[in-house]
Amino acid sequence: MAKNKDQKIEKILSKGVEKIFPNSQSLEEILKSGKKIRLYSGIDPTGPLHLGHLAVLKKLRQFQDLGHEVIILIGDFTATIGDPSGKLSARKPLSRQEVLENAKNYKKQIGRILDLQKSNTKFLYNEEWINKLKPVDLLKIFSHFNVARLLERDMFQERIKAGKNILLHEFIYPVFQAYDSLVMGVDLEVGGNDQTFNMLMGRDLMKKIKNKEKLVMTLKLLTDPTGKKMGKTEGNLIALKDSPKEMFGKIMAWPDSLIGLGFELLTDISLKEIKSVLKSPREAKAELAKEIVSLCHDKNSAKIAEKEFTKVFKEKKLPTKIPEFKLSKKRLSLLDLLIKINLSPSRSQSKRLVLQGGVKIDGKICQDWQEIVQIEKGMIVQVGKRNFTKII
Repeated sequence: MAKNKDQKIEKILSKGVEKIFPNSQSLEEILKSGKKIRLYSGIDPTGPLHLGHLAVLKKLRQFQDLGHEVIILIGDFTATIGDPSGKLSARKPLSRQEVLENAKNYKKQIGRILDLQKSNTKFLYNEEWINKLKPVDLLKIFSHFNVARLLERDMFQERIKAGKNILLHEFIYPVFQAYDSLVMGVDLEVGGNDQTFNMLMGRDLMKKIKNKEKLVMTLKLLTDPTGKKMGKTEGNLIALKDSPKEMFGKIMAWPDSLIGLGFELLTDISLKEIKSVLKSPREAKAELAKEIVSLCHDKNSAKIAEKEFTKVFKEKKLPTKIPEFKLSKKRLSLLDLLIKINLSPSRSQSKRLVLQGGVKIDGKICQDWQEIVQIEKGMIVQVGKRNFTKII
C-alpha cells in the first residue's frame, strides 16, 4: 500500500510537470506526510474546454485520487476581462451573458475526468467575491503589488515596443487572480506554464497577507512545432466537445513531435511505457487518439472513430455517415455552393480552398474557382480530408 502511494506521488510530481515553486521537495514532503491539502485550478470561460484544460484536469484527478480537496474555479468575473497572458493585443471584453453561455456545459465535460460524486471536489465562481469588493478594499489589495514587476511581463514589453495599448483592466488581471488564492486559502495552484506569472502573484499575495506558503505547479503545454500553444488563438484547438470522429482525425493530423508530449499530458500511460509505444510513431499516434477519445467520450466511440478514420484516410472510401444538405437551386457558383452548404465561411476562403486543391465534387478535384456547378441529387462535396456534405 505504501509503495503504491509513493508511486502515485511520484507520478504527481513528475508526469507533465514543468516546475514546482518553491521546489518539488516542499510538495513531496507534504504529500508523503499524509496531510490533506486544498488545491485549485482556474478556468476562464472565454471559449470551449480543450485539450489544454484536459491536461490540467488529469493532474487534478491524481490529487483527487489521493484524497486531497480539489477546487475548480470558474472565472466568471475574470473572463469578462480576459487573461492577457501571451496576448500581443488586447482581448475583446466579454459580457457576463457570453461568459455564462461558454461555461454552460463545463461541469458535464469536467465530470468525465474528475469524480464529481466525491465530497473533496467543488466548483466555485470568482464573481461571488470579486464583485463584492469596494474601492477601499481594492486600494488595500493594490498596495501589495509593484507596477514595475507587472510591466515586466514579456507580452506587455512586446506591446510597448510595438506601440500597442496596454489597457488598465487587463494590466490588473493578475491582481484579481492572486486575490482568488487569498479568498480560497489554498495550499497549491495548478496550471499551464503560461500561467506562471499569474500564479506566482497569488503566491506573493498569500505570503504578504496571510504569511502562508502557497505552492505553485506549472505543467508543460501542448505546443506545435513552432512553439505556439495549441488552442483557439492559433486555430488548432481540439475541444472536449468535438465529436469522436472529429477529435480522432485532428489528433491523427498532429506532427510526430507532439505524440510523446500528448501521451505524457493526456493519458494515464507511464513515462516508461510511453518510450516503448513511441518506437512506432504511426501506431503510437492512433493509440494516443484512441486514449483521448475514450477519455472524453468512451471506448466504443473511440473504436468507431478509428474504423471510420481507417476507411476514409487509408482505404480512401467515403465516410459511413455523411451530413446532408437540401438544396432547391439547380446552379450555383462553386464559391457560393461551399458557403451555402456550410463548408466555408466566406467567398475568399472558398477561393483559397479551391486554389489549394482542397475541394472535390464526387471525388474529382475542383480546379476552377469561377466554375458554375450544376447541382445534382446525391452529389458529394468534400473540403479537405474530413469534411463531406451530400446534396439531397
